[in-house]
Amino acid sequence: MRVLQGDHTARDMRIAIVVSRFNASITDALLQGALSALEEHGCRQEQITVAHVPGALEIPITAKKLASTRAYDAILCLGAVVRGETYHFEIVANETSRGMMQAMLETNIPMTMGVITVETMEQAQSRSSGKMGNKGYEAALGAIEMVNLLRQCE
Repeated sequence: MRVLQGDHTARDMRIAIVVSRFNASITDALLQGALSALEEHGCRQEQITVAHVPGALEIPITAKKLASTRAYDAILCLGAVVRGETYHFEIVANETSRGMMQAMLETNIPMTMGVITVETMEQAQSRSSGKMGNKGYEAALGAIEMVNLLRQCE
């Protein structure tokens, strides 16, 4: 039996990070978490590109454009969508996720979901630098693992 499983070695990977500027106090922490994970696992700064976009809805098109260049092994998508008083939360959360999935499947470049969707800013803080860890860090680990796994599938 052949078992395929990616590891967390990122020495030779080229990674792009697409990060939303909206809710910057949260997304900055997600970005720092992602950069820490990449560095800890062997990815050098010159192998990383960071693209800042206005909000979460702009993440999928930017991720797809970067993936289409074939210059990156994986794309990390980072953002924070916090529920407000209108239906806008559901639209942003659902369409961002759907767009990322579509972009990933169309380009065959792994894209990890570090876009947190929460009810309150306190929950966002907890998931970006609090007791729930850092979802940016986790997204980076997921990207590294997926690149290594997909390389085994070739």
